[in-house]
Amino acid sequence: MKKDFRPFATFLAVAFAILACSSSFEVVGTQPPSAGQSNTSAVVSDELLPHTFYYLGTDNAGLTQVFRIERDGKTVTQLTFEPVNVLDYDISLSDGSLVYEADNQLILVNADGSNRRLVVEGIPNPNNVRGFYHPVFSPDGQTLAYNLNGISLYNVSTGVSSLALEDQLIEGPEFFGRETYAPEKYSPDRTKLVIHLLYSDTSSMAIYYPASNSFVRLACAEDVYICDGGSWFYSDIEWSADSSSFYAAVPAATSIYAGDSLWRVDATTGVVTALAPAGTGDGTVDVPKELYHASDGQLYFFFGEYDINSGLFDAPELHLVRSAPDGVTDRTVLRDENFVLMKEALWAPDANFVIVASAPAQDVPNGGQAEIVYLDGRPNVVLATFAQQLKWGP
Repeated sequence: MKKDFRPFATFLAVAFAILACSSSFEVVGTQPPSAGQSNTSAVVSDELLPHTFYYLGTDNAGLTQVFRIERDGKTVTQLTFEPVNVLDYDISLSDGSLVYEADNQLILVNADGSNRRLVVEGIPNPNNVRGFYHPVFSPDGQTLAYNLNGISLYNVSTGVSSLALEDQLIEGPEFFGRETYAPEKYSPDRTKLVIHLLYSDTSSMAIYYPASNSFVRLACAEDVYICDGGSWFYSDIEWSADSSSFYAAVPAATSIYAGDSLWRVDATTGVVTALAPAGTGDGTVDVPKELYHASDGQLYFFFGEYDINSGLFDAPELHLVRSAPDGVTDRTVLRDENFVLMKEALWAPDANFVIVASAPAQDVPNGGQAEIVYLDGRPNVVLATFAQQLKWGP
């Protein structure tokens, strides 16, 4: 799933302002799907989905809340009832616990909405910027990482938070300024955490090791302090199954459709290997999005290619493809349709389908109708008329 951050400059403006100055609800019963949620194909199993499916949708008041769809693909439950928009959230894969950000608070509840408790509160977020705390559960559900003056770790069992990796001021020949840390994605083996390194006008990534409270910076081929291959803050991240490396589809920072470079990062050394540059040298630009490294060893993603003379402002056609792990070899189109309106996607664990959120128009910034797209050509199944921040639960 691709993260839906607000503009990078706005995020940092709020973050630096904070550094300088440094609701209870009830859970209602299951709600039936709306008319727009009817399936486009017959459901032949009681379990359409391999796991429970979570997303941010809108309630009757037009506010963004967290919703869950059960494995039958039909039973929809609204989980949060905040008087303001829920901006960000994550799900514990161990027990379905839910953490979310709303009204300058980071709130943790059980899977059924009970036992509401505050992780942290009172951090001003005047511009309603999504991802300020950016909470991320560890795979075992025992630790919650979030951004607060750096990487803070919350012990779910004890309810105690600690500042593990504090933001720092960098002074050196290649960079000068404050370096801010925010969590992104744990490795499957729970021993590593991809983190963002945020600066006033650029970004990078690193691999954080919670056990030793240390991190390894990206080591680019250019041997520079900050990788300049694009806007790492907005990249798609996909860990390998053995947690030894991760993929990153990194957008170029020059234009909204300026292409994405595909990289592989060694999680031990931080060495970055370029698999496919955004510019191919033949006058076209490549756009790989929503990567998934499946158990069959193949890489699944959406891929677009268009002429650089287009001005880089027209969205390219996006096709559903499969390739060898390098993202290039044996690249094969799996579906004929154009996913140009896709805003984000969530892959099934066995990659036999992908849930795609497609906007009604290109200028809609976030979210859209969520539907199952099968790789074997079966008709699509609509799950929700509007969804964003798609996630699997237990």
